[in-house]
Amino acid sequence: MPKKLEKYQEIERSVITTYRKVLWSPFVLAVKKYRLIAEGDKIAVCISGGKDSMLLAKLMQELHRHSEVNFDLIFLVMDPGYNEANRRKIEENAALLHVPVQIFRTDIFAASEAAAGDSPCYLCARMRRGHLYAKAKELGCNKIALGHHKSDVIETTLMAMLYGGQVQGMLPRIRSTNFEGMELIRPLYCILESDILRWKEFNGLDFIACACRFTERTASAEPAFSARKRVKEWIAQLKKENPNVENNIFQSIHNVQLDTLAGYKQEGTVHSFLERFGEERK
Repeated sequence: MPKKLEKYQEIERSVITTYRKVLWSPFVLAVKKYRLIAEGDKIAVCISGGKDSMLLAKLMQELHRHSEVNFDLIFLVMDPGYNEANRRKIEENAALLHVPVQIFRTDIFAASEAAAGDSPCYLCARMRRGHLYAKAKELGCNKIALGHHKSDVIETTLMAMLYGGQVQGMLPRIRSTNFEGMELIRPLYCILESDILRWKEFNGLDFIACACRFTERTASAEPAFSARKRVKEWIAQLKKENPNVENNIFQSIHNVQLDTLAGYKQEGTVHSFLERFGEERK
């Protein structure tokens, strides 16, 4: 009689069996295609407590077990001021999934809200990333891994066009400009959010969402306009007409035809199509 698997083993198994095609395979594809992991890397897998970062932790664990490339992992949780229930939920899920997290505390929620008032999200995100870089470097890491997925990439691309007036994507890896020798990698780059949700629900898992104090206080108020939510709705509608719409948007940022663009910016320098005519941009 086969030995009964523990819960965490069932969850791990689901990643490489039931959801192999939509989770494990695109994860490995991203790691290889974008050269996210190299020999001797020490990577801080940054866990917010949500579904994306928890799946990332499990995928990175599985890769670490089987990869021919030698690299080290630590699982880093930054507590930016969670309430007791959310902090406990993260700890319980980490224990359930057998992810050996290291937790460090900051006051980012309070600081970002004090500085940015009713719109703290952008500042909060930047501060969180800075603290993660700093702590990871202190622990001897040369990379941090974040849980941004393919849907984030697609939505960010559309948001930049529709609400920002620019063509802008989200890279799978970035060199830090403020922390020498550090990189940010996004190993979920080829995985859709809908497939992460299916994995979560299949395993009966319950993770925290955005857990900041600002969100808690405004949850019962009239919802503010969200560009990302609106873009999600548009994509869902477009998929009814064209099931490939997400992949088409994703592929478009890998297939940019610069010769057809009136202007673009590279490394801070603005370029114009008029340069090909030997004319200065006015």
